[in-house]
Amino acid sequence: MTESATMTDTSMYQGSLTALVTPMHPDGRIDFDVSAKLIERQIEAGTTGLIPAGTTGESPTLSHEEHGRVVAHCVETANGRVRVMAGAGSNSTSEAVLMAKHAHSVGADSLLVVVPYYNKPSQEGLYRHFMTIADATPLPMFLYCIPGRSVVDISVATMARLGEHPNIVGTKDATANMARPTAVRRAVDKPFNQLSGDDHSVLSFLAAGGDGCIGVTSNVVPHLCADMHLAWQEGRIEDAIAIQDHLTPLHDAMFMESNPGPVKYALSRLGLCNATLRLPLVEPQEATCRAIDEALRSLELLD
Repeated sequence: MTESATMTDTSMYQGSLTALVTPMHPDGRIDFDVSAKLIERQIEAGTTGLIPAGTTGESPTLSHEEHGRVVAHCVETANGRVRVMAGAGSNSTSEAVLMAKHAHSVGADSLLVVVPYYNKPSQEGLYRHFMTIADATPLPMFLYCIPGRSVVDISVATMARLGEHPNIVGTKDATANMARPTAVRRAVDKPFNQLSGDDHSVLSFLAAGGDGCIGVTSNVVPHLCADMHLAWQEGRIEDAIAIQDHLTPLHDAMFMESNPGPVKYALSRLGLCNATLRLPLVEPQEATCRAIDEALRSLELLD
């Protein structure tokens, strides 16, 4: 772990970050050789951060051993060139603590911890869950809000309480609620790094004061996503809007069915990754595949 990994200065997390897929062989084993190539592609394209073992990485169907290997492999491959924010979420607090400690032990720079899914904790339960994980390591920790998958969400008031912990430094917000960045900024009494988790609304999120995006589409077109964020940061707003407009058909296609089915199919069409998924996820339906192909052609990525 680099020295700055323990810093709570989160200005390092800006621009286009990628929630990485976990490539697999046809028999379901993780393909670490392909994973390394995908990581190199991300870094070369200007991606500023990598998130292994998240939802896009099929974390629900990774064994504990596989989860650990995926995080360690990403840290090793990135080798300090970009930040690695390790997925460390679970609906079991004790499991999440173990994931967080492992991520720290292998040199991850920060943690991404999702709202517990299925067991529907109260706001007090959420508070204690995240505080327990934040106490477990010195790593900066991001709160991942995605009510479409977790049902419950962290209220702004609870986020303000959590923000009092020095290790809780930001959020990945997949609510697509554009009033949220302002509300969080006003409520949390310190600099708080806000990253969008919704590819469609990222420019609106940035306009509301957000810092970047942890995206899915950037698996497919990392250079375009990085260019859009760079244009925004440089004040070339019309250029950023033009890139986002160009990307919108691909954004639409990526979420026609449950992630990461569409993104793995897209990567397979580009010859970058096998489309293999683990049950209960299955390959996208024919209509979705056609939409993905059409979107890739609109970006001149397919003949």
